[in-house]
Amino acid sequence: ANNKNRSMVAAVHHHKPPTSVVFLTAGIGGCFGWAIVHPANTIAVRWNLASMQGKKFSLRGMIAENGVRSLYDGLSAGLLRQVLYATARFGLFETFRDALHEIRGTTDFASRVVLGAVSGGMAAYISCPMEVATVRMSNDVTLPQDQRRNYKNVVDTIRRITKEEGIAAFWRGSTPFVTRAMMVGVFQVATLDQFKTMFVDLFSQQADSITNVFSASMASGLIYSLATQPLESAKNRMASQRPDSSGTLKYRSTLQTMRTVTATEGFGALYNGFLPYYIRCGGHTVTMFVCVQVLRDAYDAYQETDH
Repeated sequence: ANNKNRSMVAAVHHHKPPTSVVFLTAGIGGCFGWAIVHPANTIAVRWNLASMQGKKFSLRGMIAENGVRSLYDGLSAGLLRQVLYATARFGLFETFRDALHEIRGTTDFASRVVLGAVSGGMAAYISCPMEVATVRMSNDVTLPQDQRRNYKNVVDTIRRITKEEGIAAFWRGSTPFVTRAMMVGVFQVATLDQFKTMFVDLFSQQADSITNVFSASMASGLIYSLATQPLESAKNRMASQRPDSSGTLKYRSTLQTMRTVTATEGFGALYNGFLPYYIRCGGHTVTMFVCVQVLRDAYDAYQETDH
């Protein structure tokens, strides 16, 4: 069985997919994963922002008031974000990694960490407008009637933000979003492979099996969820806020936001909504990586059959 696994790994590395397939499968995998975990993201955003509105979050109360379908508010923006974010993040990472390997002849652990951070940060900055739209649409229904923006769809959201607040509003909260994406890139690269190897030894799992990928992804997700939740909280608040009567924004930078929240609501407020956020992080990692691998295996099989 081990020889067979090694042969399969060798075959995958030998038949490296073209760049277009790398980007396409990354984007499809990201969208598929997001469609599954979007409700968890909606819960995480609303739970996280409840204290900002002076409310105590209740999942049962949220569903009773807004209905189960409201869990999918902002799905269109979330999927468009994945088209940009997942495609760029994983496509760029593999492209940079392979280019660096050709130059240096090797790809070590440190290189993967750096490339994970760089590709994650670049992808986040590119997809920031869709992130702002996702946060706004996901949380709008929870606001008081006189504060709701009542966006109709993702196109309407983009059009109105551009008209009412200017293009710069799409990058409000970009600093914590980009920083978080860089940290996710680092923590995923640094921990996912390590957990996969560890679980093979500890629990006799088959390497790269669905069980192995699932377990390692959830463990990796826990690590980077703990590390990035405060940045996620800062990003949500900065992206969803309204200027006061004088046009001043309450949250102006990542550190200022985190300091303000800690001082007024306590450090724990930065971790409001952690459980659904963790489910989102771990769940998206699992479904995306599995989907990407299935698509690339199918591509390899097609190439071998027809060519």
